[in-house]
Amino acid sequence: MSEQELPPCCQPPPEPKVKSCCEGKKKRDWLLLGAGSVLLFAVCMYYVFPGVIEKDSNLDEFIKNAVVLLNKMWVGLGLGIVFVGLLAGIPKSLIFALLGRGNTLGGILRAAAAGVLLDLCSHGVLLIGMQLYRKGASVGQVMAFLIASPWNSLSMTVILWSLVGLKWTLVVIGLSLVVALITGVIFDKLAARNVFIDNPYREDMGEVSAKNEFGKWWRSIRWNVDSLFKTLKSGFSESKMLLKWIFLGVILSALIRTFVSGEIFQQYFGPTLLGLGATLLAAMVIEVCSEGSLPIASDFILRASAPGNTFAFLMTGVATDYTEIVALRETTGSWKIALFLPLLSVPQVIILSMWLNGM
Repeated sequence: MSEQELPPCCQPPPEPKVKSCCEGKKKRDWLLLGAGSVLLFAVCMYYVFPGVIEKDSNLDEFIKNAVVLLNKMWVGLGLGIVFVGLLAGIPKSLIFALLGRGNTLGGILRAAAAGVLLDLCSHGVLLIGMQLYRKGASVGQVMAFLIASPWNSLSMTVILWSLVGLKWTLVVIGLSLVVALITGVIFDKLAARNVFIDNPYREDMGEVSAKNEFGKWWRSIRWNVDSLFKTLKSGFSESKMLLKWIFLGVILSALIRTFVSGEIFQQYFGPTLLGLGATLLAAMVIEVCSEGSLPIASDFILRASAPGNTFAFLMTGVATDYTEIVALRETTGSWKIALFLPLLSVPQVIILSMWLNGM
């Protein structure tokens, strides 16, 4: 039955218009310009005009902390721009084909994997997730995609690796996929038991061959210098919406390192119940796009020796984001589906965070 043939009471709600922090605008991006200027000033004062700023002053400490973070991240940022350019050329039809069938473990696995690979900020991923629902993905696939994707893109993974090392990067990614899979399976089980209204778009989703879609995309690639230049240009252009939040995260992290001593940070954000609770509260209060959370999240490992708090900070902020909850409600027409996202995912995050902290 097509959407037009559905009775009025069963018509799916219109696609939501979600205001994204990452939407491109023709006017100047003052956040990018402002944050970039602050970091450029820090780099110039550190390398070009050393000694101008009073030594051991707060400003001097801020400059040092900002430059230390940038030195760790610049390789990741460069590779991230390349990855964004490469992935920008992948058509959405291939992404939808790769998702597979809903209400299956394989389909949920594919949705989570797609979330990890897709290079978008958290609100950009949210828009794609809502589109996946309208394309016929099961509610479990949509949830797995949303949970796995906000910071788990290739470019963000490289940056996190540069900050905390390969070991903790793989641990955090692996556990986030566990939460995504468990939450996705539970959602599909609840939908099968009519706890939620099934996706009315599912019957509109035809069988699409991932192999054929991949073949079309591969044959469309032109292997020449011009294509390489366009890929790099696209990567830089698309990365601007991510860079501003990364720069803001670097500034916030440098400020925290400057004005909050290691002892205080360890005391209030250490591997304890108090530290985990403070981290969860900070994640819900600090409204920074996912890319900006990485430098802050790294401090929970590097300064507080609390890897569980890093995991909680990255995961909880997205699961409790009001924008995500409202968009889910408008797309699915169900507050129950929207509110079950934090209800099902946050307890898992807390348990895994306590385990990581050795509690």
